[in-house]
Amino acid sequence: MGHGGHEGNSEGAAQPLDRPRYPCSPRSGERLVILALERFGVWLRSIVVCLCGVLGVVSADPADIPLAVSLLAPAFLACGVRLYALRRPHRFPLPLLWTSDAAVVVLTALSQPVIGGEPANVMVEAMVGISVVAFQYEWATRPWAGAALAALGAAACVLGDVLSSPGSSPDVVPLVRMLIQVVLSRAAYLIVRALARAADRSAAVRAAARREREVAAARRASEREYLATLHDTASATLLMVSQGDGRDWSWLPPRARQDLEAMSAVPGFETGSVDLAALLRCVPEGEGRTRVRLRTRIDGPLAIPSGPGLAIFNGVREAVTNVARHAGVREAELRAWTERDGAVVELSDAGRGFDPRSVPARRRGISGSIIARMHAVGGAATVTSHPDTGTRVQWRWHGPTGTSQAADMTQATDVARPPRTRVQHTADVRFIRGRLLRGTQLAVLLISLVWQFTISLRRLVVHQDVYRPAWAQTTAFVCLAAVAVVGGAYLLRGRRIPPGVRWVGVGSVLAVSAVCAFTLPPELSTGAPDWAFGVVGWHALFLLADLRVRVFAAFLGAHVGLNATAVFLSGAPSAAQWATLGISTIGSCGFQLSVGVLMTYLLHGTAPAAGTEAAREEDMRTRERIHEDMQRDHKERYRALTATTVPLLVGLGHGVLSPHDEEVRLRCGVEAARMRRLFAESDAVVDPLLNELRACVEVAEQHGVTVSLVVRGRPGEVPVEVRRQLIDPVAVILGRTRSTARVTVVWTPRAVRVSVVSEDCADARDTEEAARTHAGAPNVTANVDAVADADANAQVDVERTMRGGSVWVEAGWRRPAVFGVDLT
Repeated sequence: MGHGGHEGNSEGAAQPLDRPRYPCSPRSGERLVILALERFGVWLRSIVVCLCGVLGVVSADPADIPLAVSLLAPAFLACGVRLYALRRPHRFPLPLLWTSDAAVVVLTALSQPVIGGEPANVMVEAMVGISVVAFQYEWATRPWAGAALAALGAAACVLGDVLSSPGSSPDVVPLVRMLIQVVLSRAAYLIVRALARAADRSAAVRAAARREREVAAARRASEREYLATLHDTASATLLMVSQGDGRDWSWLPPRARQDLEAMSAVPGFETGSVDLAALLRCVPEGEGRTRVRLRTRIDGPLAIPSGPGLAIFNGVREAVTNVARHAGVREAELRAWTERDGAVVELSDAGRGFDPRSVPARRRGISGSIIARMHAVGGAATVTSHPDTGTRVQWRWHGPTGTSQAADMTQATDVARPPRTRVQHTADVRFIRGRLLRGTQLAVLLISLVWQFTISLRRLVVHQDVYRPAWAQTTAFVCLAAVAVVGGAYLLRGRRIPPGVRWVGVGSVLAVSAVCAFTLPPELSTGAPDWAFGVVGWHALFLLADLRVRVFAAFLGAHVGLNATAVFLSGAPSAAQWATLGISTIGSCGFQLSVGVLMTYLLHGTAPAAGTEAAREEDMRTRERIHEDMQRDHKERYRALTATTVPLLVGLGHGVLSPHDEEVRLRCGVEAARMRRLFAESDAVVDPLLNELRACVEVAEQHGVTVSLVVRGRPGEVPVEVRRQLIDPVAVILGRTRSTARVTVVWTPRAVRVSVVSEDCADARDTEEAARTHAGAPNVTANVDAVADADANAQVDVERTMRGGSVWVEAGWRRPAVFGVDLT
C-alpha cells in the first residue's frame, strides 16, 4: 500500500489526478479494503503505543518518570502526526512519515532501560510488536518500507535489551516471535486483498452481464417506442394517402412534416419533468372530416417525469385518431386528475364501441401505441369497450413504479416490488461481504494455527514442569487444535461454519482458557509459560467473525475475567503485576479486539460502500452504453427510412408529390404494407413468416383487393432477415394490385418459397425496380436479438414473370447445410 498519509483521507475524498493512489488501479472493493487496513494499522499502533506507554510510565520508579516521559512523549507525538496525516495526506511527504514511524520504535526501545524491570520488557515487546504488525498494513502497497520498519523494530528491541541488561546476550525468542508476527500480518493482508480483488472481478463479470441485459432491454424498449411512433405517424399517413383521392388533402403537408420531425427524434432521451395538463391541452383534434371535438376536464398542473408524460400524450393522440377512424362520432371527453403521487388520464366516447378481445394481434393502435407505451415507462393503460356502448381508455402512472423504463412490458405486473437497482445493489453487497468474510476468516485461521504450532507449542513444551497438572494443559492444546481443524475444514470447502459447530467450538475455546488459567501458577499468568492467553482469542475470532463485534468482545471479557479471577484468588497483585497484566491484555486481547472491529467494519462498512461505488460506476457505464447504442440504432433506422419512407413524406410535406397522383398513392400503399410487416416482426407467434404475410395482406384488403392465401407444408424457423427478403417482393405486388391476388407459401424440409400472382398489377414494369430499391436499403430496426441474420443474407432467389397486367413473383430460400436443424 502506498503510504496511508498519501492515499486518501478518512472521508474518502477524491484524489488529484496527478498523484495516483495505486499503481495497479484496483477496483472499488479492493481499494476500500486497502484504505480500511491502512486506517486500522495507524489507529491500532497509536492506541497501543499510547496505552502501553502510559502503563509503562506508571510502573517506573518516580525518579525515572521524567526521563521516560521525555522519551515516550515524542513517540506519542509521532503517532498523532500519523493520525493527522490520514485526514490531510498531501501535507506530509513520504520520507517524513516513514521517519516518524521509525522514531516511534526507536524511542520506545530507548525507554526500556529507563523504566526497567519486567514491565519495561513487556511494554517494549508489546509496543514494538504491535508497531511492526501495523506497519505491514500502513505500508502494504510499499512492502519494502514496511519490511525496513520491521527490521528497524527488531534492531530497536535488541538495542533496548542490551541497554537494559548490559553484559548479557539478547534474547532471540522475542525476535523470532516478531518475525512470525510480521510474516503472518503480511500473509493475512495478501489473503484479504486477493479475495477482495476476486470479489471485484466476479462482481465486474456479473455487472457486465447485467449491463448487457439492461442495454438490450433499453434497446428493445427504444425500438418498440420507435415502431409505435412510426405506426402513429408515417404508417397512418401513408395508409390514408394510399386509400384514395376523394377527400380534402389540405391537412396532409403539415402532417407529413410533423411525421418527419417525429421520426427524426431519438426515443428514450427525454429528461426532466413536464406539465401533463399543458401537454393534453395540445392534443391535435384533426382537420375537416377527421376532426374530433374534445371536451376537456383537466385538473392542472400535473407535473410528472417527461418519459411517462410523453407516453401518455402520444397514447392520447393515437386514441383520438382511433375515435375519428372507427367510433362513428366526432366528439369525445378528455379528463385528467392526480391520484396517489401520480396522474390518471381518461378519454371516452359514445361511439359504436368494439370487443377488445376480437382485435387481431397485428393491429398496433391499442397494443403498441397505447398499452405497450405505458408499460415501458412503468405505468398502465386499459381499454374498456363493448359494441354499441362506446369506449373508455384510461392511463395511470404512479411515481414509485416509474423506474422500469428499460424493462420489457411482459415483466410488468400489478404486484408492488422494490426498484430493480436496489435489489441488484443488495445482491452485490451480499456477494462482496461473503468474499470478505471468507478472506478474513481464512487469515485469522492462518494466524491461529501458525501461532499455536510455533510460539504456543514451544512454550507448552519448555514449561511442562510448572503446570499443575501438565496433562490438563496438553489436553487443552489438543482441544484447541481440534477446534481450528474442524472450523478450517468448513472454510476451506467454501462453506459457512454451522451455528451448532460454532457455539460448541466457542465453548471449547472458553473451556481451554479456564483450564489453562487455573492450572498455571498465578504469578506466571500472561507470562512466558502462559501459552494460551494470546492464542485463544484468535480461535474464537474466526468462529465469531460473521457476528457483531460485541459478541467477540464478550468472549474476550470472559477470557480476561477467568485469568484475572485465577490471579486474584492467590492474593492481591502488586502495581507492577497490574501493569504487566494490563500491558499483556492490551498487546494480545486488545489487538485481537481491534482486528474484530476491523472485520466488522469490512463486512458492514466497506462492503456496502464498495457495492455502492461499484453500482454508481456501473450505472454510469450502462447509461453511456445505452446512449451510444440507442444513438447508433436511431441513425441506422433513419438511414433505412431515407431510402423509402422519407422521400415520400418530404415530397408530400412540400407539395412536390400529390396525393391525387395514382403512382404516389401506390408507392404509399407499398410503404404502408412494409411498415405493417415490420410491426408484425415483434409478435410472439408460431409462424412468424405467415404472420408478417398476413399483415401485408390486410393492408391490401383495406384497399379493396381480394387476396387468397394458401399455405402448404409444415412451417419451420426462418431468420428475420430472410423473412424480410422473402416477403418484400410480395408486399410490392400486393401494394400495386387493383382487384385480386393469390399468395402461396410452400414449405419443404429444407426450403421455403413464397409466391404471389396478381391479375391486374398497376405498372407491372416498375415492380421489379421498386423491390430492388427497397432490397438495397438497410433495415428499419436494429434488432438486438437478430444474431444470425447477417449470415442469412440471403440466399433468397427471386423470379418474376410479367404478361400484360399479370405478374407472377416467387421468392425462395434454401437453408444452408451448416445452418442448423431442418425445417421439418
